[in-house]
Amino acid sequence: MDRFFEPKLIEFPRIEDPRGNLSFIEGGDRLPFEIERVYWTYDVPSWRERTGRALRTCAEVIIATSGQFTVNVDNGCGGRRSFILNRSNVGLYIPPMTWRTVSDFVTGSTGLTIASKLFDEADYIRDYQQFKSALSDELF
Repeated sequence: MDRFFEPKLIEFPRIEDPRGNLSFIEGGDRLPFEIERVYWTYDVPSWRERTGRALRTCAEVIIATSGQFTVNVDNGCGGRRSFILNRSNVGLYIPPMTWRTVSDFVTGSTGLTIASKLFDEADYIRDYQQFKSALSDELF
């Protein structure tokens, strides 16, 4: 996978189920990878960032299932962007080796993260300077 592939918004069908059922995603026709893991992101105080990290080989799609929050992405090469997610029919694709933080949660917001790999501690980079070093060393 090209490490410089840009994060992008992916549109999903409008969720008509009042319970917010996301089972249509399981078909995989809208994701650029096979689903291996799914987990929730919950709100944090609006003045704090959450989950500053990059993943070496795992791609993700983040969907706001309620409320609103901002996902800040950085490819380590000067490409920084922010995406405000507030609709469950739009997800943000985050390619491997993209630094990301989640911030500006509206109270009660939740997000669903769909990942291309199972949890692997060795895949996580939790320090921005180590992320920059990994990019320049091409250790991934």
